Amino acid sequence: MIAIALLLIYLGIYRKMEPLLLVPIGFGAMLVNIPSSDMAVNGILALFVEYLIKTEIVPLLIFLGIGALIDFGPLIANPMTFLLGAAAQIGVFVAFMLATLLGFNLAEAASIGIIGGADGPTTIYITTALSPHLLAATAVAAYSYMSLVPLIQPPVIKALTSREERRMRMKPLREVSKNEKIAFSVVVTLVTGSLVPSALPLVGMLMAGNLFRESGVTDRLAKGASEELLNIMTIILGLSIGSTMQASSFLRLDTLFVLTLGVVAFASATAGGVLLAKLMNLFLREKINPMIGAAGVSAVPMSARVVQRLAAEEDPDNFVLMHAMGPNIAGVIGTAVVAGAFIQLLGM
Repeated sequence: MIAIALLLIYLGIYRKMEPLLLVPIGFGAMLVNIPSSDMAVNGILALFVEYLIKTEIVPLLIFLGIGALIDFGPLIANPMTFLLGAAAQIGVFVAFMLATLLGFNLAEAASIGIIGGADGPTTIYITTALSPHLLAATAVAAYSYMSLVPLIQPPVIKALTSREERRMRMKPLREVSKNEKIAFSVVVTLVTGSLVPSALPLVGMLMAGNLFRESGVTDRLAKGASEELLNIMTIILGLSIGSTMQASSFLRLDTLFVLTLGVVAFASATAGGVLLAKLMNLFLREKINPMIGAAGVSAVPMSARVVQRLAAEEDPDNFVLMHAMGPNIAGVIGTAVVAGAFIQLLGM
């Protein structure tokens, strides 16, 4: 396990693979696997896990910070991209079904499937609620594969699209007003709370952070949430997740299954978004570049950047980044709602 911990640190520092998470996760894992170390049982890391992770405080505060960073404008300007964010959730359900076939119970399968949403805090939130014994495996899988989005997504996208489709240009998005953004945060919170109450903690914190950003009168709160608070929570999250990676609980066959299903979830989520975009083009007067459907996984803004890079490879003057941000943001909301639905249906 110490070798695995050092590998995570190496990948974070020298390969720049999600370094803000892999470096503290790797270091936390190294600390608790040093012979005779009691940090996982009596040390500060045990306190972090018991009072900040298991109580779900950290992932919720991270969502607050993420909300303060995100501009929902691209999604509001083109609400149709909500469908692409929803389509990408197919990866969650593909992995969920495969996990049940491999012998995982429904709660465990839900925790594994949510990896397909490409959202680390949501993965931690649902795993803590439903299958805490899988927390280390699902968290490491989620964050590791988020960092591998630039490697996992392009082959899937290229396999499902033609060169002509990847070269498609889209009209610039309209400008979204401040009032629209404020109303969006309020309406999404009310609708989510009414339809999927168990998703409200995640979605509510996301929208609270965004309201701080867009209101124009709470700049200090938005800055504090998106900078100081988010940085502190990220440190605690990484070290805490690493501390759960003790050899006795991590080096198991189940962990290998989780890591494998994570790749399947990411790939099928990417495919689901692209295929729905292609289907929509059969009925739309103004066609959309089907690659933006791949950004429906909620790895913000990595998936959108991957789509932009692929578009630029075919046509250097083709700018689809903001169009891809629409489904990318929708994916964050969609994954949170799916997680809430799983908790509502499967929670004890």
